[in-house]
Amino acid sequence: MTVDQQIEEFLAAPAFAVVGASVNRDKYGNKVLRCYQQNKRQVIPVHPSESEIEGLQCVAGVADLPDDVASLSIITPPQITEKVVEQAAAKGIKNIWMQPGAESPAAVQFCQDQGLNVIADGSCLLVVLHYHEH
Repeated sequence: MTVDQQIEEFLAAPAFAVVGASVNRDKYGNKVLRCYQQNKRQVIPVHPSESEIEGLQCVAGVADLPDDVASLSIITPPQITEKVVEQAAAKGIKNIWMQPGAESPAAVQFCQDQGLNVIADGSCLLVVLHYHEH
């Protein structure tokens, strides 16, 4: 698949989750969450200690996500990303998008070995979905 096809498949999911969601509006973990909201996508923030971000109920971890979440945006340090992709595979999530800076060779290799649709080429969801600050 080309990257465009991978992105199309990622965006075809009924629901999305953002691992590394942040309450800080200056951080990418918040911008990606708001980008999904701007595009009227069903999105769930994943954060271990926040209960709500941008008016959305958080879940503490990937294992707590509803089953209709098929695509995961990851905005975490690479060593955390490596754990997150294992949790995502165990949960049955098929599409992984590592935002620039979240990628690790081990995490990408793991996703490929699991047959997951992994986007980790520097593509940015904010660019693809035309995110804009309010």
